[in-house]
Amino acid sequence: MTKKDKEAEAPEEAAVVEPPAEALARLEDRYLRLAAEFDNYKKRMSRERTETWGKAQADVVQRLVDALDDLARFAHVDPATTDAKTIHDGVDLVERKIWKELETLGVRRLDETGVRFDPAVHEAVTVAPAASPEQDNTVGQVLQAGYRLGGQLVRPARVLVLKWAGEEGRGTGEA
Repeated sequence: MTKKDKEAEAPEEAAVVEPPAEALARLEDRYLRLAAEFDNYKKRMSRERTETWGKAQADVVQRLVDALDDLARFAHVDPATTDAKTIHDGVDLVERKIWKELETLGVRRLDETGVRFDPAVHEAVTVAPAASPEQDNTVGQVLQAGYRLGGQLVRPARVLVLKWAGEEGRGTGEA
């Protein structure tokens, strides 16, 4: 490249360089647009999250209203003209209907006896002596069922825990 060619290119390069004030103004404008766009995105996500939560709540209510209607009918049954077996069968039917919908939603009941006590899903309410060492630290009785929704514990099962005290503790009632 000759000296003449370099001089010819120099004015073109100078035209490409943007004055600092214009570059700053362009970058400030871009920053403000991006900030506004991000703010709008956050508002839209918040609105969509609220709408999704509302739809999920409506879905749960929709699944349970039939069972609630059945319970309302039972509230107005005249016990003098309806036998106890009919009332019991009706209540049992409503309970099964509610459980069917809850299971569809992913709710699982925690009410097993004989399983190892797990503080992540059980709440020990009382302790009783175990009949054998194999029963040590197991659930002897579920006093109140627990519930899990998917992987989240809704309520721990309240349980009686069996404890092995050894041969010397048997018969004395000590745990």
